[in-house]
Amino acid sequence: MRTAPVAPEDGAAPQSQTLDRGIRILEHLAAEGAPQPIVEIGQALGLHRSITYRLLRTLEDHQLVERNAVGHYWLGLGMAALARGVRADLQAAALPRLNALVAELAMTAFLVIRTGEEAVTVASVEPHDSAAHVVYRPGTRHPVDRGAPGLALLMPEPPSPDDREALRHARRTGWAVSHGEVIPGIRSIAAPVLGPDGGARAALGVVFVDAGADVERIGRAVVAAAGKVAATLR
Repeated sequence: MRTAPVAPEDGAAPQSQTLDRGIRILEHLAAEGAPQPIVEIGQALGLHRSITYRLLRTLEDHQLVERNAVGHYWLGLGMAALARGVRADLQAAALPRLNALVAELAMTAFLVIRTGEEAVTVASVEPHDSAAHVVYRPGTRHPVDRGAPGLALLMPEPPSPDDREALRHARRTGWAVSHGEVIPGIRSIAAPVLGPDGGARAALGVVFVDAGADVERIGRAVVAAAGKVAATLR
């Protein structure tokens, strides 16, 4: 005699454990922002090495992760292909402005959206003729209250007594600045892309390492680019 499957007490459909683990690996690699060995990935997520290895190989088959020369894993180019479908109208409007920022500043430029309490990079453009530049791949995510793009997403919100001084300063200047909050040693400047309601639809930013860079020049260029994206979307 067959018995009906027991539904979860909260009424929610049961999760796929394998899919959940795979997504958690991608989120972990995005948060770390640098290639990670299998052992560290497994330890961070509480997974056995053999399970971690099988999951990574499956993700690698779909180009969602890649291995470097020493066998460490990081996000693959397949993530960029998936990201292209996210808010396609926003990305289409932003791409010319990202390219223009790269040409003007010789820095990697990127587009970030807010998902819950995280800032997630959905598009990036890197310089092709610079001696060195920062790699900032789609899929990179971090808390929305950290890093210049996260602060830029918060700039249009009503001021609060709990706001960080960096956020208050961003509202005064029109752009957010951060150093080492997302990736150690990396500097970033970002500005919000405003919607018709005055809220932030996204943030446009650049990343660089030069401590002597002209922050005001970069900030004004990023604000101008974000304004053009917003105008295109109206």
